[in-house]
Amino acid sequence: MVSVLKVDKAPLESYADVGGLEDQVREIKEAVELPLTNPELYEDIGIKAPKGVILYGLPGTGKTLLAKAVANQTSATFLRVVGSELIKKELGEGPKLVREIFRAADEMAPSIVFIDEIDAVGSKRYESRSGGEQEVQRTMLELLNQ
Repeated sequence: MVSVLKVDKAPLESYADVGGLEDQVREIKEAVELPLTNPELYEDIGIKAPKGVILYGLPGTGKTLLAKAVANQTSATFLRVVGSELIKKELGEGPKLVREIFRAADEMAPSIVFIDEIDAVGSKRYESRSGGEQEVQRTMLELLNQ
């Protein structure tokens, strides 16, 4: 398995553990939980279910806890990746790891891919400092759009 990918045990966290983020819990239920637990609701009305969300905020504001809670609620495999690890690899290795992460997520579906520190690879498009970072960005954007 990919060294930067951590397949966590089934998270034990629940929405009850997330304090003070009622609006965010409601939104995560609508955007992530509902499509995973009731995909037929979207099929019945002929629309595509959302494929993901981006959680942002200062450290310690509940992003990881919220992601683990929704994984618990949906029984989805929780895949945790540290974004900065993707760009610390040798040139060409980062995109390979990104593809491996998405392949693993597909094989373990339903799954939630939580990319902590995504800002390490998610700077403004092509403003990266190195070719390796740009490669990782391009690969991630390509796979997220599929």
